[in-house]
Amino acid sequence: MSRDIYVHTWPCSYYLELEKRWVPGKLLLTSLSVRFMTDKTGGFLVDFPLANIVEIKKEASHFIFGAVTILEKDNVKHWFSSLQPSRNVVFHVIEHFWREVLLSQPGAAGGSSASPETKGKQLTGLMACSQKRLEDAARVLHFQGEQLDSIASGLDRMASDLDVADRLLTELESPSWWPFSFKFWKMPSDTELREGSSTASSKALGKEGIVIRIPVVISQRTESHVKPGRLTILVSGLEIHDSNSSLIHRFEREDVDDIKVHTRYEVSIRQRFIGKPDIVFHLISARMPEAIPVLEMQFSKKIEFLEDAMMLRSPGASSTAEKGHSVWQADPGEAEGSRLGGQGGAGETG
Repeated sequence: MSRDIYVHTWPCSYYLELEKRWVPGKLLLTSLSVRFMTDKTGGFLVDFPLANIVEIKKEASHFIFGAVTILEKDNVKHWFSSLQPSRNVVFHVIEHFWREVLLSQPGAAGGSSASPETKGKQLTGLMACSQKRLEDAARVLHFQGEQLDSIASGLDRMASDLDVADRLLTELESPSWWPFSFKFWKMPSDTELREGSSTASSKALGKEGIVIRIPVVISQRTESHVKPGRLTILVSGLEIHDSNSSLIHRFEREDVDDIKVHTRYEVSIRQRFIGKPDIVFHLISARMPEAIPVLEMQFSKKIEFLEDAMMLRSPGASSTAEKGHSVWQADPGEAEGSRLGGQGGAGETG
């Protein structure tokens, strides 16, 4: 196991200011830092924490080639170009994790040496996280209990309707001169039935609660086009919104055919169709580890943990272990074969 868990790696070129040339290599992102490793030596030319970032921008090197620039607190500016699969993907993913680090401070800027106080805080955080997961589970179970109550109420109404229909058929079969064919019972009116059913349905829908909501980076079909947004996990389904809170898509619970957990920060959600393309969303988030246990609880028979995420699977859960590399991450073998060699040119316009 690697000492550091990389969220993503992207083939790119880094500009060496002192030597005035571009160096091919890989841009590495962890949950707390950004690194650049050269292809030639395998050493790190750049390694700085996300908390030191002041600004991330999309610019053009020499007014031609698209690049992502990162400015640190000490006014050191880093240029990354020839980004694969695209400059837009790299920019949005790094910006997302940078924002989450800023929101999670002061704990995010801590060093590698943990004091007893820091360990105590971590244990307290784990306890709080476990409590929140239990609360989420209780909320889901409560809603499912209400759904079962609503189903039982519907079955009772159906039994009552069948009883009324039986009596009506008995009356129709009786001779017209039979004196006991008169309705001695009071039938429930249609309005009462409609009011009862609407009350039950509104109660069920009104109790639809939000289990968890996290910011995400969204990709659909074309992996080189991403945008920031939000994933909302409801007790009855999933909703994906853009950064303007506009609904992009809603998955009802029964609409979800499979959920694949690629890494602890990335999942894909699929709804299959016959005769037309499937609906697939790829989502990445720094807070995805909070949502994965909820997804596993909600969709236990539809979720699949791929190889890079097997450690997140709950004990006793079964999943087919397939090779799961990131959908936004260039394959390292292919990247080595398609590397630009020693050319220093930065060729992606984003």
